[in-house]
Amino acid sequence: MPQVSIATIKRFKATTQEMVKDLLAVEEPLHIRLQFGHADSWHEESLTVTMRTPGNDFELTKGFLLAENVINDSQDILFIRYCQKVKEEEQGNVVIVKLAPHIYFDRNFLERHFFINSSCGICGKSAIEAVTCNDDALTVKHSQKISINLVHQLNYILEKKQTVFRHTGGLHASALFNLQGECLFLREDVGRHNAFDKVVGAALSSDMIPMNEALILLSGRVSFELVQKSVKAGIPIIVAVGAPSSLAVELADAKGITLIGFLRGNRCNIYTYPERILDK
Repeated sequence: MPQVSIATIKRFKATTQEMVKDLLAVEEPLHIRLQFGHADSWHEESLTVTMRTPGNDFELTKGFLLAENVINDSQDILFIRYCQKVKEEEQGNVVIVKLAPHIYFDRNFLERHFFINSSCGICGKSAIEAVTCNDDALTVKHSQKISINLVHQLNYILEKKQTVFRHTGGLHASALFNLQGECLFLREDVGRHNAFDKVVGAALSSDMIPMNEALILLSGRVSFELVQKSVKAGIPIIVAVGAPSSLAVELADAKGITLIGFLRGNRCNIYTYPERILDK
């Protein structure tokens, strides 16, 4: 599926106007269905629907399942594929995941009936539940130190690699770097939560979880859910172009994550665990 579509628009510039073609970021629903059980007792249930930019759908699904504690690694999935028995307009928009028999899935999980919106993440999910997530705090290790000079370079690297954003201006991005500044994965999506899940899903597919020798760069602001996803993936350093929320800072502080916001040129704010950032 294409990540961009073409629209005819009227463009005003000063006192002139013209009809031109414009590129738009594509947004479509992704329906995730889950198969779980063992032996001759298998069940299939609808898990959730997320509005996303098509592309890297399996990574998005894996990252989401990891963040929601449905799976812990790639071995917990027997297969993941697109459903073929759907309407024509749903082709490529319905994913089926079959869990390995050793995975216990609590069907009460489905009672939440959450709907994921591309702009705000999981709607209706309790902030208290998210902040008090059960994942262990990350140890502040001496080996997990990076130079502030490297931090300042990250946004320039991101801008060069955001291909679809350059043409549409309508996508968020998440990029995973090693501690030497090498970009390992970069994913774009209309939803910043989806972009994050796609990166984590890519790392999961490469058996790189937990990512305790990595950092993640976010193109927008940082919510508490993005910090929670970092905890689950074992990412010790979050760097963001935008601002963090108060709950994001509280959770990062409680879980041992270095949180950096307002990355602009050679400026940034370090909110938690500044000892991980060397001053040169």
